[in-house]
Amino acid sequence: MSDPLQMSGEARPALSVVIPVFNEAPSLGDLHDRLARTLKEIGQPWEIIFVDDGSRDGSAEILRALHAQDPAVRVVRFNRNYGQHAAVLAGMERARGDVVVTLDADLQNPPEEIPRLLARLGGNVDVVGGWRVNRHDSWVRRAASWTVNRLTSVIVGVRMRDYGCMLRAYRRAVVEQVVACRESSQFIPALANTFATSVAEVPVAHGPRRHGRSRYGLLRLLRLNFDLLTGFSLLPIQIVSLTGVLVAVLGLGFAVFLGLRRLLLGPEVEGVFTLFAILFFFVGLQILALGLIGEYVGRIYQEVRRRPRYVISEVLE
Repeated sequence: MSDPLQMSGEARPALSVVIPVFNEAPSLGDLHDRLARTLKEIGQPWEIIFVDDGSRDGSAEILRALHAQDPAVRVVRFNRNYGQHAAVLAGMERARGDVVVTLDADLQNPPEEIPRLLARLGGNVDVVGGWRVNRHDSWVRRAASWTVNRLTSVIVGVRMRDYGCMLRAYRRAVVEQVVACRESSQFIPALANTFATSVAEVPVAHGPRRHGRSRYGLLRLLRLNFDLLTGFSLLPIQIVSLTGVLVAVLGLGFAVFLGLRRLLLGPEVEGVFTLFAILFFFVGLQILALGLIGEYVGRIYQEVRRRPRYVISEVLE
C-alpha cells in the first residue's frame, strides 16, 4: 500500500525533489531510501523527479525499478549527456510542488539536510542555498570553488558563500521564472538569485564521495566561469575596453619618452629586450580581448540557432 502523502499522477504535491543523475547507479538505492524517510518525517505531500543525464552504467534500469515500486518517483531520461544544469532545468519544468528542492545523486549532500532548508524558506525568502561546511574535496577543488563563488557573487550582485552546492530550495514563483528563460546555457543558482526577492544560506553537511568521481574537474570549472562571465554580465568586455584605453595612453606616453630620449642621448640598442617584453604583454592583452569577444559572439551564435537544450528519450510518470 502506498503512503498517503505520496503523490499519484493527478494530485499536486507540496514538495518536489529534483535529482540529476549521471552514472550514479551504486548510490541510487540508498539515496531513495534515505530521501523517502526524510520526506515522510517532513509530513507534506511530495514527489521525486530523477533526471537521467545520459547515464551508461545501469542507472536507467535502477530508476525504472524505483519508479515501479514507488508511485512518488518520476523519471525523465535524456538521449545523451547534456550537463547537470540542463538536467535540473528539465526536472524543474516538470515539477509540480510549491517548493522545489534540488539534490545531487552522489550523497555527498545528505538528503537529511532538506528540512533545514525548508525551515529557512519563510517570510520573503524565495531561495535557500546550502553552504557546505567541512568539505570532503581536494584543496585544488576547494580553491577553484572559492574563486567561482567570489566571481559569481560579484557578477550576480548577490553574495553567497557556496554557489556550487546543489542542495537548494526554491519557491514556485522563482522556478517559473527560471523555466521561462529560454537561454541555451544557464547556471540555475545564479539565475534564480536574480529573480528572488531575498535569498538565504544554511550550513549543511558534506560527506565523502563513496562511488565514482566528480565530473567537475578544473577544465569544467573553467568553462563554467566563462559561462558566468558572458551569460550574466558585460563587465569582462567593459574591463577590456577600459584596459585598452589605459594601454593606449601608456603607449603614447612611452612613445614620447623614447622620442625625447633619442633626441637627448642619440640612438641606442640597449633595452631592446624590454621593448620585446612590453610588445608581448600588449599582444597578450589583444589575444585576451579577442577571446572574450569570441565568447560573447559564440553565445549569441548558440542563442540564434534556437536548438533544443536537451532531447528526452523516455518519461516515466
